[in-house]
Amino acid sequence: MNLTLFSTKSYDSHYFTSTLTTLQPTFPEPITLITHPFPLTLSTVPLARNSTAICVFVNDSLPAPVLQALWDVGVRAILLRCAGFNNIDLPAAEALGFFVANVPSYSPEAVAEFAVALLQTLNRKTHRAYNRVREGNFNLEGFLGMTLHRKKIGVVGLGRIGMAFARIMRGFGCEVVGFDPVRQEGFARGQLGAGKDAKAAEVEEDEFITQLAGRYVANVADLLAQSDIVSLHCPLTEATKHIINAESLRGLKRGAILVNTSRGGLIHTRDAIRALKAGTLGGLALDVYEQEGDLFYNDHSAEIIHDDTLMRLMTFPNVLVAGHQAFFTQEALGEIAQVTLSNLADFAGKRPCRNSLVREGHLFVEGDKQPVRL
Repeated sequence: MNLTLFSTKSYDSHYFTSTLTTLQPTFPEPITLITHPFPLTLSTVPLARNSTAICVFVNDSLPAPVLQALWDVGVRAILLRCAGFNNIDLPAAEALGFFVANVPSYSPEAVAEFAVALLQTLNRKTHRAYNRVREGNFNLEGFLGMTLHRKKIGVVGLGRIGMAFARIMRGFGCEVVGFDPVRQEGFARGQLGAGKDAKAAEVEEDEFITQLAGRYVANVADLLAQSDIVSLHCPLTEATKHIINAESLRGLKRGAILVNTSRGGLIHTRDAIRALKAGTLGGLALDVYEQEGDLFYNDHSAEIIHDDTLMRLMTFPNVLVAGHQAFFTQEALGEIAQVTLSNLADFAGKRPCRNSLVREGHLFVEGDKQPVRL
């Protein structure tokens, strides 16, 4: 069986090749990896000819016409080496009969830790200090930040990543409030998914845990109104698209910092720019951008970037943009390869797949019921 990977980088090839060597015995037939640096589009579909399965990443696009073309060249399984699935038309995939599976969670701590790194870099201006000191300038003007201790942190989406982020911020001594339609019992009880059994958690700094236990709020508007820092950890669905917009930003606590390491489409970028100019939004730290598809994961340093919105955004001194790298750790890449190939093994062995997005002829994920989680 051939497996074609699109949007492949050297690190993808390394981890998939090494992981396949270990997992090859679990397949009913030998698996051959075929890698391409090109993204999946209608014009690159022919590269998947003679492959039963393909593997795609966050910025590969799989609308209905691409899915039909893939089916026509013999592809039957689509493996997403990412958690999000907003880039695939799931109803069309189900109608055609595709097997579709994702990697719902890979090293949630990697993304959570990077969210904190972005926050503190923006808050304490360490990126600017690094450049200034290298030029022999040790002046502190313009570097004034704030202490996170006792600040209120709002977390939108309390899945594995959101819980990991909340746990880290609690360690800073912050008050954590959260919103998620699906309630996590450990969040409000103060355990925050700490990886310890309840008894162990109870005997360790009881007073500290009680004081800093997470607290749910009724809706996103309530969270924005009271939080000094807001971090987004929810998937991109019809319900969450542009959840941060002109209206919601008007209710934001003035001067609050917003962090997004989830999906770019959660934020209406031009509305965020207007809020930055008005001073309503005190800072913006992004690892994702709504129109990142043609930009991120590639070197454009010798080119003119024509995205005026992104270029305007990056002129603000209180904005920090990274290139969708929050997941990028050794542990996460290894887990992505492991889970993706395990999904393929389930498909090849005609076994139920716990990560399938389409099950028994019905959509496993229904947009109107999808919780705000990642």
